[in-house]
Amino acid sequence: MQLACLDLEGVLIPEIWIEFSKRTNIPELSRTTRDEPDYDRLMKGRLAILEQHRLGLPDIQKVIAEMGPLPGAREFLDWLRERFQVIILSDTFYEFAMPLMRQLGYPTLMCHKLEVDASGFVRDYTLRMPEQKRESVKAFKSINFKVIAAGDSYNDTAMLAEAHAGILFRPPQNVIDEFPQFPVTRSYDELAAAFETASRAI
Repeated sequence: MQLACLDLEGVLIPEIWIEFSKRTNIPELSRTTRDEPDYDRLMKGRLAILEQHRLGLPDIQKVIAEMGPLPGAREFLDWLRERFQVIILSDTFYEFAMPLMRQLGYPTLMCHKLEVDASGFVRDYTLRMPEQKRESVKAFKSINFKVIAAGDSYNDTAMLAEAHAGILFRPPQNVIDEFPQFPVTRSYDELAAAFETASRAI
Protein backbone atom coordinates (compact mmCIF):
# COMPACT_ATOMS: atom_id res chain seq x y z
CA MET A 1 0.00 0.00 0.00
CA GLN A 2 1.32 3.44 -0.94
CA LEU A 3 0.75 6.57 1.13
CA ALA A 4 1.01 10.18 -0.01
CA CYS A 5 2.11 12.72 2.61
CA LEU A 6 1.65 16.38 1.69
CA ASP A 7 2.59 19.64 3.29
CA LEU A 8 -0.34 22.07 3.49
CA GLU A 9 0.77 25.70 3.17
CA GLY A 10 2.44 26.42 -0.14
CA VAL A 11 1.24 23.09 -1.56
CA LEU A 12 -2.55 23.14 -1.15
CA ILE A 13 -3.30 26.52 0.44
CA PRO A 14 -1.56 29.91 0.43
CA GLU A 15 0.90 30.73 3.19
CA ILE A 16 -1.32 31.99 6.02
CA TRP A 17 1.31 34.15 7.68
CA ILE A 18 2.23 35.84 4.39
CA GLU A 19 -1.41 36.69 3.76
CA PHE A 20 -1.82 37.95 7.32
CA SER A 21 1.33 40.03 6.92
CA LYS A 22 -0.12 41.69 3.81
CA ARG A 23 -3.48 42.40 5.48
CA THR A 24 -1.90 43.91 8.61
CA ASN A 25 0.96 45.67 6.81
CA ILE A 26 3.50 44.03 9.16
CA PRO A 27 6.27 42.76 6.87
CA GLU A 28 8.06 40.90 9.68
CA LEU A 29 5.18 38.41 9.79
CA SER A 30 5.85 37.33 6.21
CA ARG A 31 8.79 35.13 7.26
CA THR A 32 8.00 31.42 6.88
CA THR A 33 9.80 28.09 7.00
CA ARG A 34 11.03 28.95 3.52
CA ASP A 35 13.19 31.63 5.19
CA GLU A 36 13.86 30.25 8.68
CA PRO A 37 14.71 26.56 9.20
CA ASP A 38 14.45 26.88 13.03
CA TYR A 39 10.71 26.51 13.62
CA ASP A 40 10.80 27.45 17.31
CA ARG A 41 12.71 30.65 16.57
CA LEU A 42 10.23 31.47 13.82
CA MET A 43 7.17 30.91 16.03
CA LYS A 44 8.58 32.75 19.05
CA GLY A 45 9.25 35.71 16.77
CA ARG A 46 5.72 35.61 15.40
CA LEU A 47 4.17 35.49 18.88
CA ALA A 48 6.27 38.45 20.00
CA ILE A 49 5.12 40.48 16.98
CA LEU A 50 1.46 39.58 17.62
CA GLU A 51 1.79 40.69 21.24
CA GLN A 52 3.52 43.92 20.24
CA HIS A 53 0.68 44.81 17.89
CA ARG A 54 -2.08 43.46 20.18
CA LEU A 55 -3.30 41.03 17.53
CA GLY A 56 -5.07 37.83 18.54
CA LEU A 57 -6.42 34.62 17.09
CA PRO A 58 -9.71 36.23 15.95
CA ASP A 59 -7.71 38.69 13.82
CA ILE A 60 -5.86 35.82 12.13
CA GLN A 61 -9.02 33.74 11.69
CA LYS A 62 -10.76 36.68 10.01
CA VAL A 63 -8.07 36.66 7.31
CA ILE A 64 -8.21 32.88 6.99
CA ALA A 65 -11.98 33.00 6.52
CA GLU A 66 -11.44 35.05 3.37
CA MET A 67 -8.84 32.66 1.96
CA GLY A 68 -9.31 29.54 -0.14
CA PRO A 69 -7.17 26.70 -1.48
CA LEU A 70 -4.65 27.41 -4.22
CA PRO A 71 -6.18 27.23 -7.72
CA GLY A 72 -6.31 23.58 -8.77
CA ALA A 73 -5.50 22.24 -5.29
CA ARG A 74 -8.85 20.57 -4.66
CA GLU A 75 -8.82 18.89 -8.08
CA PHE A 76 -5.25 17.64 -7.54
CA LEU A 77 -6.12 16.36 -4.07
CA ASP A 78 -9.16 14.52 -5.42
CA TRP A 79 -6.96 12.95 -8.13
CA LEU A 80 -4.39 11.90 -5.53
CA ARG A 81 -6.99 10.39 -3.16
CA GLU A 82 -8.25 8.12 -5.94
CA ARG A 83 -4.78 6.57 -6.22
CA PHE A 84 -3.21 6.79 -2.75
CA GLN A 85 -4.06 7.00 0.90
CA VAL A 86 -3.42 10.71 1.66
CA ILE A 87 -2.36 12.43 4.89
CA ILE A 88 -1.57 16.12 5.31
CA LEU A 89 1.45 16.70 7.59
CA SER A 90 1.69 20.38 8.44
CA ASP A 91 3.39 22.72 10.88
CA THR A 92 0.31 24.92 10.94
CA PHE A 93 -2.30 24.78 13.71
CA TYR A 94 -5.77 23.27 13.90
CA GLU A 95 -7.14 26.70 14.87
CA PHE A 96 -5.89 28.04 11.52
CA ALA A 97 -6.45 25.14 9.19
CA MET A 98 -9.91 23.73 9.90
CA PRO A 99 -11.92 26.33 7.90
CA LEU A 100 -9.79 25.50 4.85
CA MET A 101 -10.10 21.74 5.37
CA ARG A 102 -13.80 21.95 4.51
CA GLN A 103 -12.91 23.46 1.13
CA LEU A 104 -10.49 20.58 0.51
CA GLY A 105 -13.01 17.86 1.35
CA TYR A 106 -11.74 17.24 4.91
CA PRO A 107 -8.54 15.30 4.23
CA THR A 108 -6.79 13.82 7.26
CA LEU A 109 -4.66 16.55 8.85
CA MET A 110 -1.91 16.17 11.44
CA CYS A 111 -0.58 19.47 12.78
CA HIS A 112 -0.08 21.44 16.01
CA LYS A 113 -2.18 23.39 18.53
CA LEU A 114 -2.13 26.99 19.78
CA GLU A 115 -2.48 28.06 23.40
CA VAL A 116 -4.94 30.97 23.44
CA ASP A 117 -6.04 32.94 26.50
CA ALA A 118 -9.58 34.02 27.35
CA SER A 119 -9.08 37.32 25.50
CA GLY A 120 -8.11 35.55 22.28
CA PHE A 121 -4.40 36.32 22.43
CA VAL A 122 -2.00 33.56 21.40
CA ARG A 123 0.31 32.89 24.33
CA ASP A 124 2.19 29.82 23.14
CA TYR A 125 1.99 26.80 20.89
CA THR A 126 2.16 23.07 21.49
CA LEU A 127 3.85 20.78 19.01
CA ARG A 128 2.09 17.49 18.40
CA MET A 129 5.60 16.08 18.72
CA PRO A 130 9.10 17.26 17.75
CA GLU A 131 9.97 16.60 14.10
CA GLN A 132 6.40 15.39 13.57
CA LYS A 133 6.65 15.23 9.78
CA ARG A 134 9.70 12.98 9.74
CA GLU A 135 8.52 10.90 12.70
CA SER A 136 5.10 10.37 11.12
CA VAL A 137 6.71 9.08 7.92
CA LYS A 138 8.92 6.76 9.97
CA ALA A 139 5.83 5.42 11.74
CA PHE A 140 3.97 4.86 8.47
CA LYS A 141 6.98 2.98 7.10
CA SER A 142 7.05 0.81 10.23
CA ILE A 143 3.54 -0.45 9.38
CA ASN A 144 4.59 -1.29 5.83
CA PHE A 145 3.40 1.75 3.90
CA LYS A 146 5.49 2.92 0.96
CA VAL A 147 5.57 6.69 1.43
CA ILE A 148 5.82 9.43 -1.19
CA ALA A 149 6.06 12.93 0.30
CA ALA A 150 5.77 16.40 -1.21
CA GLY A 151 6.49 19.82 0.26
CA ASP A 152 8.01 23.20 -0.47
CA SER A 153 10.06 24.41 2.49
CA TYR A 154 12.98 23.71 4.81
CA ASN A 155 10.66 22.08 7.34
CA ASP A 156 9.56 19.54 4.72
CA THR A 157 13.00 18.28 3.75
CA ALA A 158 13.38 15.84 6.65
CA MET A 159 10.00 14.34 5.69
CA LEU A 160 11.05 14.10 2.05
CA ALA A 161 14.36 12.47 3.00
CA GLU A 162 12.66 9.94 5.29
CA ALA A 163 10.07 8.95 2.65
CA HIS A 164 10.73 6.34 -0.01
CA ALA A 165 10.47 9.23 -2.49
CA GLY A 166 10.40 12.99 -1.92
CA ILE A 167 9.19 15.74 -4.26
CA LEU A 168 9.54 19.53 -4.02
CA PHE A 169 6.58 21.64 -5.14
CA ARG A 170 7.18 25.30 -6.05
CA PRO A 171 10.11 25.65 -3.64
CA PRO A 172 12.20 28.79 -3.27
CA GLN A 173 15.60 28.75 -4.95
CA ASN A 174 17.48 28.46 -1.64
CA VAL A 175 15.74 25.15 -0.88
CA ILE A 176 16.42 23.88 -4.43
CA ASP A 177 20.08 24.78 -4.07
CA GLU A 178 20.47 23.08 -0.69
CA PHE A 179 18.50 19.94 -1.55
CA PRO A 180 19.28 19.09 -5.18
CA GLN A 181 18.44 15.40 -4.61
CA PHE A 182 14.69 16.08 -4.77
CA PRO A 183 12.87 16.60 -8.09
CA VAL A 184 11.26 20.02 -8.48
CA THR A 185 7.69 20.46 -9.73
CA ARG A 186 5.99 23.76 -10.57
CA SER A 187 2.39 22.78 -11.37
CA TYR A 188 -0.15 20.23 -10.17
CA ASP A 189 0.18 18.38 -13.46
CA GLU A 190 3.93 18.08 -12.87
CA LEU A 191 3.34 17.05 -9.26
CA ALA A 192 0.86 14.36 -10.34
CA ALA A 193 3.36 13.06 -12.91
CA ALA A 194 6.09 12.98 -10.24
CA PHE A 195 3.84 10.96 -7.94
CA GLU A 196 3.16 8.48 -10.73
CA THR A 197 6.88 8.19 -11.50
CA ALA A 198 7.74 7.69 -7.83
CA SER A 199 4.93 5.16 -7.41
CA ARG A 200 6.36 3.00 -10.17
CA ALA A 201 9.88 3.25 -8.76
CA ILE A 202 9.36 2.38 -5.10
